[in-house]
Amino acid sequence: MASNNKILEEVSGWLRVYHDNSVDRSWTGPPEVEFLMKPVPSHEDFKDGVATRDVLIDPNTGLSVRIYIPASENGFHVQDKMPLILHFHGGGFCISQADWYMYYHFYAWLVRSVRAVCVSVYLRLAPEHRLPAACDDAYAAFLWLRDVARGEMSESVFVGDSTGGNIVHDLAARVSGLESEPVRLAGGVAIHPGFLRAEPSKSFLELAESPLLTRDMVNKFMGLALPIGSSKDHPITCPMGAEAPPLAGLKLPPMLVVVAEKDLLRDTELEYCEAMKEAGKEVEVMMNPGMGHSFYFNKLAIEADPETKAQAELLIERIKSFITRQRDIEGLSD
Repeated sequence: MASNNKILEEVSGWLRVYHDNSVDRSWTGPPEVEFLMKPVPSHEDFKDGVATRDVLIDPNTGLSVRIYIPASENGFHVQDKMPLILHFHGGGFCISQADWYMYYHFYAWLVRSVRAVCVSVYLRLAPEHRLPAACDDAYAAFLWLRDVARGEMSESVFVGDSTGGNIVHDLAARVSGLESEPVRLAGGVAIHPGFLRAEPSKSFLELAESPLLTRDMVNKFMGLALPIGSSKDHPITCPMGAEAPPLAGLKLPPMLVVVAEKDLLRDTELEYCEAMKEAGKEVEVMMNPGMGHSFYFNKLAIEADPETKAQAELLIERIKSFITRQRDIEGLSD
């Protein structure tokens, strides 16, 4: 007998939403890249210079974080004056988990390079939890850090990939008037942020799609994630638009925005950067020439293509340099 639980919405390879509102996120794309979406168990023993721990920070909501710590003589222990990265994964607000291999591979690399603690948030996903749920999780994680942080971790940098970059902006604006000691926000890093407009940009319409971003993915994920009745001009997806609070009135930290030359979202990312500059905000732009959206997560491409590897290494170094400079400005470096 045929099932009546029909698929209402499907994002090829990534997600299927059924008539009974259940969601299947099992990977159905090319099997050779499935390992990127596989969870990596936490390990408090150091592997390749990094240890990880999963921590439940709110038993009422189930909100958890994954903590990365670089190797030290004291085991799973935070060293003095170590910078703190609060990380938000991407996935169009609909897919991804903080423990996926793609994030583990890159953020273990970043933690080793920067010598920083990284706290990556397991964000709630749409359509079960539409926006602003993921932004609320980020805010709750920041408040938790503020409550548990030790003095030697007093400066923080928000880092987000793809739609996690949207959360970087949203949270930075949200905590600007908050008493946050001992966690001072020193800067934000938005890597290929998911900034959009209801009116598609030239790059969105004309550039070639990539394995990690297609027009169908963007349109369907936003339809599932945005509040019902909202368009891509919503403040979370278009913080430089008319529906968002004016950028000039926001107290924002210095920002590093990373843009890939062949990213469908390139034009709206650059529009955000120009709007920030016009509003008098401090923003740096790093361009990844010849690269597509979230290229640095594609371990197969990094291993096979010298230019992709070189661009991923440059990205790590630029983030490291940005964090170091913000710490120097704050007078917090060793």
